[in-house]
Amino acid sequence: MNKLTLVFRLTVVALLFTGFAQMPIFARYYLADVPGFAWTADYYFNHVLHYVLAIVLLAILGWRLPRILRRKSWTAMDVIVGLCWAGIVLTGIIRVMKNQPEAYFSPTLVMWVDWSHLGFVMLLGAASLIRSRARPASLKR
Repeated sequence: MNKLTLVFRLTVVALLFTGFAQMPIFARYYLADVPGFAWTADYYFNHVLHYVLAIVLLAILGWRLPRILRRKSWTAMDVIVGLCWAGIVLTGIIRVMKNQPEAYFSPTLVMWVDWSHLGFVMLLGAASLIRSRARPASLKR
């Protein structure tokens, strides 16, 4: 595994963690009471950290995208995973726009974008797991 892949994987795990930390589940289920995890209950810290990690993720995806698009063969799961990433990025950008003070989105749209963002993440996890199980050992990276 090269360094970029390691940074990508660690960034995705950290984004998952900070994404769930923006919901009040860590304080509710007392994870924030574990020594060293008090920061998980701080919404604003997790919000900023999620944005910083998203910048790292976008940089890595932008770096990898031309190489991925030149791939000669695509499986159906590769397409699904790619569409999930596109959905996550698109809904994430809309969520950033929603958090700007001069922007107003209806509560219904905000709910749909939030649920879509979470849904794309969950679908990406399932699709990635299925794709890794179905891929022959010779093609695994």
